[in-house]
Amino acid sequence: MSTLAIIFWVCAGLLLYAHFGYWLLLELFARLRRARALSDSVRTEEAPAVSVIVPAYAEEDVIARRIENLRDLDYPRERLQLIVACDGSPDATAERARAAGADLVLELPRGGKIRAQDAAVERSEGEIVAFSDANAAWDPAALGHLVAPFADPHVGYVCGDVRYISERGTNQEGLYWRYEMALRALESRVRSVTGGNGAIYATRRESYLVVDPIMGHDLSFPFNMVKRGWLAVYAGSAHAREKMVPTIEGEFARKRRMMSHMWPIVLRGGMLSPRGYDPLYALMILSHRFLRYISPFLHVVALVTSILLLGHGWVYTVAVAIQVAVVAAALLARAIPARPLLIARYYVLTTASLAAGLWDWLAHGTPAGWEPAEGTR
Repeated sequence: MSTLAIIFWVCAGLLLYAHFGYWLLLELFARLRRARALSDSVRTEEAPAVSVIVPAYAEEDVIARRIENLRDLDYPRERLQLIVACDGSPDATAERARAAGADLVLELPRGGKIRAQDAAVERSEGEIVAFSDANAAWDPAALGHLVAPFADPHVGYVCGDVRYISERGTNQEGLYWRYEMALRALESRVRSVTGGNGAIYATRRESYLVVDPIMGHDLSFPFNMVKRGWLAVYAGSAHAREKMVPTIEGEFARKRRMMSHMWPIVLRGGMLSPRGYDPLYALMILSHRFLRYISPFLHVVALVTSILLLGHGWVYTVAVAIQVAVVAAALLARAIPARPLLIARYYVLTTASLAAGLWDWLAHGTPAGWEPAEGTR
């Protein structure tokens, strides 16, 4: 076998493993390993004190609705503290949060989402600190399900289940997140999750980490919890909803921004350092995170090598045809918004966003501040 063929098969194999083989491997591990018994609900008399923190920048249109949703949770109100951390909001976010019934509203200088969350944790009173986006909505029982796993003293981080909804548009993010949530449920059963989400998650106050302001909690918390001896788990019954960006192009822009925050975590934030990992979790990080993040480069190399290998076997002809067909479908989706074509476009653009985010970080750096994504409020 030639060097080109070896390179092609390595890249193609890694892509197939990252997207499908890892899922199958987790299913196998989940069947072989004894399931960890975690509480799924909490009794009222045992409900821990919880501070729910909502960082907000220019959220005057949605903050009152967010506070009302949290006040309607099926959780003892005397055990619940609602904090809004305004990150230099230039509008009436703070005033509307107070009017809606937030227990504490912090008006902070602009420093980014992470620093707003840090400040809120310092002022929090709960033994558990939970976090949510300003445009999210939690089911009434969500908080009880979210904090229940903390009955296990080894659990330091819990993320809930988020579903992205849209009344219109072309974005296929909802399909991707159903896949992601299924993976996280398996990871939680096998060891610990490798990533979270911003819509619904919580930590013990003692396990909360102060991280670099450009490194979001979604990715930096789970692996750092594991390095410090905690479990990072998924609570599938803790449901949240968020409005997604209406278009695939808008999702590309959102993910490009997110990826510029992701790459510093991967390359200098300690994710790839094996220190603190057991072999199983190291394999999970490699499979779900590293291989996923380098997938645009694997795709390019697989395409180039398969083109160069045309005439050396039918498999390379098929490989080129499949790759060209996916790109062609992604381009055609602009004119014909059929679901299969839109899925192809979503995959191509979100994969490209990984490389674009890396370029942005290397070329321009990553600001700590953020703006609400267009169409998500």
